[in-house]
Amino acid sequence: MKPSILENPIQRITLIMILLNAFATPVMLSAVNVAIPFIASDLSVSAVLLCWIPMAYLMASAMFVLIFGRIADMVGRKKIFLIGTTSVIVTSLIAASTDSGITLIATRFLQGVSAAMLYATQVAIISSIFPPAKRGYAIGLTVSAIYFGLTVGPLMGGYVVDLYGWRASFMVHLPLAVLALVIGVFFVKDEWLSDERGSFDLFGAVLYMISILVLCIGVSYLPSTQSIILIIFSLFGFIFFFLFERKHKHPIFDTTLFFTNRVFTFSCLASLIIYTATFANVVQVNLYLQYLKGFSATAAGAIVMCQPITMAIFSPLAGKLADKFEPKYLSTIGMAITCCGLIMLSNLEIDSELNYLILSLVITGFGFSLFSPPNVNAIMGSVEKKFYGSATGAMATMRIIGQMSSMVLVTLIFALIIGNVDINQENYGALESAIRIIFAISAILCIPGLYLSMARGNFIRT
Repeated sequence: MKPSILENPIQRITLIMILLNAFATPVMLSAVNVAIPFIASDLSVSAVLLCWIPMAYLMASAMFVLIFGRIADMVGRKKIFLIGTTSVIVTSLIAASTDSGITLIATRFLQGVSAAMLYATQVAIISSIFPPAKRGYAIGLTVSAIYFGLTVGPLMGGYVVDLYGWRASFMVHLPLAVLALVIGVFFVKDEWLSDERGSFDLFGAVLYMISILVLCIGVSYLPSTQSIILIIFSLFGFIFFFLFERKHKHPIFDTTLFFTNRVFTFSCLASLIIYTATFANVVQVNLYLQYLKGFSATAAGAIVMCQPITMAIFSPLAGKLADKFEPKYLSTIGMAITCCGLIMLSNLEIDSELNYLILSLVITGFGFSLFSPPNVNAIMGSVEKKFYGSATGAMATMRIIGQMSSMVLVTLIFALIIGNVDINQENYGALESAIRIIFAISAILCIPGLYLSMARGNFIRT
């Protein structure tokens, strides 16, 4: 009989630690998304500034995930994971006590820095303790935990917001985060780090962070001339960073993988595209339900959870399939199904039936669940063990930049269609148009994703 994935005690307790945090952080993230209309009302936040509540978190995560991935390789992945867990707990408590929109956005930035430590280490730890034959299933469980968190988050967030106000949305995940911290400190004795410690690339780290920061500031001023100038500067910064990292002996981002590994490169780019296309779904559907349909936060959260619960249910199955079949076929089919779901969402109107919305979310979620675990398995399985830190950092960076790009798209379309004003009944028509345009653009983005997913080449297991 084939040994169970949980029979090894070290693997079992470490996986539990990872799964707890993989579940808890998305609970907070999605619960806060449900609370956004309440935050806007209580703190008098405009439509454009409103987008910065999730975007500040994503920007910070994008700025720091590579840095913490490299530091984790040098000092220990579990150590950075536990520091990140502690930091998420502390910053969540601070966010719950803020009294202005600007202060909340600053706190969300600190939350993003904390979460970057988790994003940089979760899959790297999983890949360090599980052999290739079981890695896909373990990754599938981790992805499933993330989407169970995204499933429960809107419902829990809506419930606590209706009862206790928006501040409670920042605290719903704390018991699980504390439990993960206790397990990591007292029960997980092993540590995982790179065989070659090397040196820290400070210049590359600063250059990368500044490029991300300038990009996000530029986006916030769209469509002005200043924004175009800032975005161009950020693009030059990324090019310089990319060239500099190629020559550095111990880079924070091993860009040589992109030149020498087609499976790795195309899988990362496909991941970037699907996260860009889908991440803002929760925010948009919440705005649609609470503003245009007049639903309560609890009711909206119950409907929004249809997409992530579909992801959570099917991700372990997709992970198992990824251990047996070529990831490019599974991921390409998943990308195509996701595109179909987004096309359906692009046809939403104020008087659309709820059954139509729910079916659209389920189709989108099923497509994503079929795409993600095989794609992650292809990324981690296409590199040698010494590159796990770099591969995890690259994968997390693609995910976070994709999520951030998704919110950039929302911010841009909102600025062009609605303007920098509070959302009210006078501009509900503009809000409906903006939501439909964003979903249509997201569906179009999946087309190059289909090519990248299919053209990546055959997967060679390591």
